[in-house]
Amino acid sequence: MNIPEYILIAASSGRMLAQAAKKAGLKPLVIDLFSDLDTQRFAEDFKRVSTLAENHLTPAVDYFTERYEVGHVIYGSGFEYHPESLRYLSGRLILLGNHPDTFAKLHDKAVFFSTLDKFSITHPDVCFSAPPRTGNWLVKPMQGQGGLGIKRYHRGDSAGPPVYWQQYQAGTQHSVLFLADGQAAQVIGFNTQWTIRLSADQEFIFSGIINRCALLNEQKERVADWLKKLVSAYALKGLNSLDFIQAGDKSFVLEINPRPSAGMQLYDAGLLTRHIKASQGELTGDCRCSGYTGYQIVYAKRDIVIPDGFEWPDGCMDLPGSGVMCRTGQPICSIMARQKQAQSVMDELLIKQLNLIKGFYPHGI
Repeated sequence: MNIPEYILIAASSGRMLAQAAKKAGLKPLVIDLFSDLDTQRFAEDFKRVSTLAENHLTPAVDYFTERYEVGHVIYGSGFEYHPESLRYLSGRLILLGNHPDTFAKLHDKAVFFSTLDKFSITHPDVCFSAPPRTGNWLVKPMQGQGGLGIKRYHRGDSAGPPVYWQQYQAGTQHSVLFLADGQAAQVIGFNTQWTIRLSADQEFIFSGIINRCALLNEQKERVADWLKKLVSAYALKGLNSLDFIQAGDKSFVLEINPRPSAGMQLYDAGLLTRHIKASQGELTGDCRCSGYTGYQIVYAKRDIVIPDGFEWPDGCMDLPGSGVMCRTGQPICSIMARQKQAQSVMDELLIKQLNLIKGFYPHGI
């Protein structure tokens, strides 16, 4: 089993994976879009790029391979918009995680939902041309992340980039974090997620997640059984998550994120090392967590510039540097809370967000 010393991390935001790699005793080298203060602290070295397109990744990869003995790469969020870049990375380094072909197949929505139908896995109704009648439909991008680009469909709306239509399904939003070795699935934990409405066209933006899930055991077992079928069908490897809606006794699958997701931060279970091992065909360890952990993104309600010398309250992460402009609707930072009771976690997240906003007051923001 090969656990490398240096590990290249490529993602829209590399902090989460860099922090996990550092904790695992590895030396992370990070390519991302922000190079926030936390990422700089955890990384051995870093390069900021404007996009994850191949032409922007190439000089950054060259920089690291010329200076460090790095032969492995882990990818995070952001490649939904640049799947071709995963092929480039896999041609340069050993890719830890799902193969680019697997990643692409999971984003072929027509094939994905037909696969769900094949295994009798319930999901909201979908169609790949504009619905012939009005109703409670959503229009969703074929390639997207974090709820970006999802909006309610109104008859006559122009479709724009490649999209599909999905019947809106009420219920509670959940995900299950799991490891896979290409054949078998190992459930890490079930989570509850929530979204935020930032505008009329940004109504379903990912906002936070907690490792609490008020599902019955038989409901969890049903989703776990679905995972076994999907892992085998797609030869999934490493850390993945499956998003679903729970409505009464029914579960409706939305998508699989074939990469480490935000829920990874909720579990202190050596998941980065286990991701590497699972990518190489070995499922190890067990996940026992006590108490609850919540993670939430704080979005800007209007344009702000981070003041010089701003003192970030405890529990804030993904911190932008002084002078950085956070536009309306963009993330300012993230916050985390750990408590013995789930409601205490939610209360603490709210208090931390209020303290953060309050901290801007002396600066006239």
